[in-house]
Amino acid sequence: MSYISGKTIKELRERKKLTQKQLGEIIAVSDKTVSKWETERGLPDIMLIEPLAKALGVSVAELLSGESITNKNRAGNIARAKFYVCPVCGNIIFSLGEGAFSCCGINLPPLSAEKPDENHPVEISRPEGDIFIRFGHPMTKEHYISFAAYVNYSGITIKKLYPEQEPEVRFPFCGKGKIFFCCSREGLFEAVF
Repeated sequence: MSYISGKTIKELRERKKLTQKQLGEIIAVSDKTVSKWETERGLPDIMLIEPLAKALGVSVAELLSGESITNKNRAGNIARAKFYVCPVCGNIIFSLGEGAFSCCGINLPPLSAEKPDENHPVEISRPEGDIFIRFGHPMTKEHYISFAAYVNYSGITIKKLYPEQEPEVRFPFCGKGKIFFCCSREGLFEAVF
């Protein structure tokens, strides 16, 4: 993630129909300071980022990225659920729609799920009222299933898997839904049952 650009500050200020002096008064700096930021002869102090974003009517993420983020989700909907996975630390973020997430300094894109294939087969069975999933996949440190998730209209359950563990998970059955699983090399897969 980069720091704030002068162009971004100027565009956002003009969109709010504020002068440099008015913006400076709102965040307690001089208009000359705002001018320096906009002409890239200086940068706002880190302590001013949140007040500056608020004054300009944007989120801190929008201010830092210079991109407008529009939340198209009027309400969370499990059918529009998205997974975001950090390629550095493996952090898993689940959202009831698209969002703007970052981890380890990286803006995370939502993962697109593929159907299971011959390299990523999945067997789903229903023993004793549960859902048992077995993946025909290697589980080595270099190539493994990193997590499996059971998503239905009542919620989500995620199970983390680790290299050299058995490639299988068991979930309590809560109705029809989807199974998502993530390969450390080839990304997200989705199976409907």
